[in-house]
Amino acid sequence: MTQPEIRAFFDEPTNTVSYLVSDPATRAAAVIDPVLDFDLASGEADIRSAEAILAAAREEGLAVEWVLETHAHADHLTGAPFIKAETGARIGIGEHIRDVQKIFRPVFDAGDLAVDGSDFDRLFADGEEFALGALTVRVMHVPGHTPADIAYLIGDAAFVGDTLFMPDYGTARADFPGGDARQLYRSIRRLLELPPDTRLFLCHDYKAPGRDSYAWETTVAEQRANSVHVHDGVTEDAFVAMREARDAGLAVPRLLLPSIQVNIRAGRFPPAEANGVSYLRLPIKPVRREVG
Repeated sequence: MTQPEIRAFFDEPTNTVSYLVSDPATRAAAVIDPVLDFDLASGEADIRSAEAILAAAREEGLAVEWVLETHAHADHLTGAPFIKAETGARIGIGEHIRDVQKIFRPVFDAGDLAVDGSDFDRLFADGEEFALGALTVRVMHVPGHTPADIAYLIGDAAFVGDTLFMPDYGTARADFPGGDARQLYRSIRRLLELPPDTRLFLCHDYKAPGRDSYAWETTVAEQRANSVHVHDGVTEDAFVAMREARDAGLAVPRLLLPSIQVNIRAGRFPPAEANGVSYLRLPIKPVRREVG
């Protein structure tokens, strides 16, 4: 079986790993989970990370045909629209993005947002296959972190998004709206039923305590033997109890509010106002305190 060529790009400000994946025979390529460089304090958005990926594609003679999102990220904005504009690539995501859009449209009063997934070029169903050159990409729906998470299986590689982290760090949180720790456990066990030597490529790394360098590639066998959260023998109930207790103490991601608003639109910002500027919304939740 022909295996894909894989090049990783790590964005340290968001601890995100993006991938340039290509077919060695045809030079067709896909970019998975690209980052838009966004400064929250100034509101400035830059494309340097996406430009670096496209520069690598040009150096290697690759034709980028797809931008593939594993889910609507809550910790970084996507660089998908820039890559699409530069290459003509199509933007794909799991079909359950519609569920996520329905959850967040009222949160942000996003009247411009259609909740049918039409901001994206392709919505993938569980088990669906599509071509990347001579390679076949298979889609797995792996909900739990969000309702829409999917993994992309290409040869002996699986790009699993936020569902799993390195074995010494654990698993994704499941406390976002629509998330579910029990679903997450079942999705992870489904991934861990893949062949033991399947390479798992992760979307984030935060350097577990005692580890000096970042890492984002592991295997099914390594996860089953060594994952601190879901090694073989961990029951569903034990995982759910651990995950829910851990999630209760986690901070909200710094870029959560801008990321969700942009990413559920396939990277599109809300329509510009009369002054030509786009604005993101900040829902305010008053805290009521009793007096006396």
